[in-house]
Amino acid sequence: MLGDAVTFRPGPLRGELSVPGDKSISHRALIAGAALAGCGERLHVQNLNPGRDVRATLEALMALGVRIERSGDTAQIAGGRLTTPATTIDCMNSGSTARMLLGVCAGAGIAAVFDGDASLRRRPMEPVAAQLRAFGAKIETEEGRMPVRLLGTPAIETLNFILLSPSAQVKSALLFAGVFSGNAIKIAADAHSRDHTERLLQALGWDVAWDGRTIALGAQPPPVQGERTISVAGDFSSAAFFITAATLTPGSDVIVRDTGVNPSRTGLLDALRRMGAQIELRDERVVCGEPVADVAVTYAPLHGIDVAADLVPRAIDEIPLIAVAAAFARGTTRISGIGELRAKESDRIAAIERLLAAVGIASEAQPKGLTIEGGTPAANGTVVDTHDDHRTAMAAAVLACAAGPIAIDSERSIDVSFPAFLPTLESVRA
Repeated sequence: MLGDAVTFRPGPLRGELSVPGDKSISHRALIAGAALAGCGERLHVQNLNPGRDVRATLEALMALGVRIERSGDTAQIAGGRLTTPATTIDCMNSGSTARMLLGVCAGAGIAAVFDGDASLRRRPMEPVAAQLRAFGAKIETEEGRMPVRLLGTPAIETLNFILLSPSAQVKSALLFAGVFSGNAIKIAADAHSRDHTERLLQALGWDVAWDGRTIALGAQPPPVQGERTISVAGDFSSAAFFITAATLTPGSDVIVRDTGVNPSRTGLLDALRRMGAQIELRDERVVCGEPVADVAVTYAPLHGIDVAADLVPRAIDEIPLIAVAAAFARGTTRISGIGELRAKESDRIAAIERLLAAVGIASEAQPKGLTIEGGTPAANGTVVDTHDDHRTAMAAAVLACAAGPIAIDSERSIDVSFPAFLPTLESVRA
């Protein structure tokens, strides 16, 4: 178990490192494996993300009757059909678990109750519930939040959906509803949100086509092969902390090996390059449907830019890092279209303001945006309250690399996605 308060120290990063398997893909690989298990197949998943969020999905699937054997960063989904769980499904802190498994259970006609920790109970569940009700699922929420009661799916009502918001989790819930019900579905009004589900299903043999705006899933399951293997790409959102830290800190020169560089996730790279960052993708290849590369980064001075709302879906988890980069950039940076950050694990716009204030950088929040005046960040010994948000905690470490020692109230939340973050950071200290 990770401890409480910790102080991050400054200094450049040099060398090579690897990051854990992608958290988003790991959730989806376990769920797809459960679908294959229902057809009598086995799926071996390699480089599974070790964090608590993915463990929530694994344990939830096991509670639903799926047989999973895990050893380190590998898992074998060995069989079992979904059954009504004996107890409430505990999604812990994982919105991905809650939203996507609602789609799974809706498609399978399973009744279940979903709940989570205090943070997850504050996050909206009505957007996914509303779309699954159109599918035919009977769902009750507590004023739009958890706990969520899925009472079953008496009859399929529609198989053609228009996304009410460009959410990869909602889109994936609908796709998994189609997979587990055995129905062809179509989804419109996407906005190039993360396409990991589409890529994974296609790599495993499902008939799925998409163009960034629409998705079509065929009804037929993949042809039976007996056993399949998926290797999960390195998590871009984990790599992003080291990419940003190296960009900001004079003397840095790092390579992050085997990183997923799915274009629906790499808005951070686009933003940093426009700010003047020196970032190179090497040995680009495709692994199990996902683009992968080694990301090489050296320090470079930055300048402020306008980050438009259309980039945000490709960088939603990395907005705190763009803001940290903006603190060091010459001039003004304006970030638009980030209103949904108010309802993440914490209010991440407020978290960004706290981080920047701790190093003397002015920022101004708008209803759906943020303006940051770059300068010379300098830590003044303030302890930053992370509100138990793993991304805020790790963003503070990035800020400290170039601004000076920064303390946070607790490091416990880092276990959600990157338990080895601190030793990995120390491994590339110059």
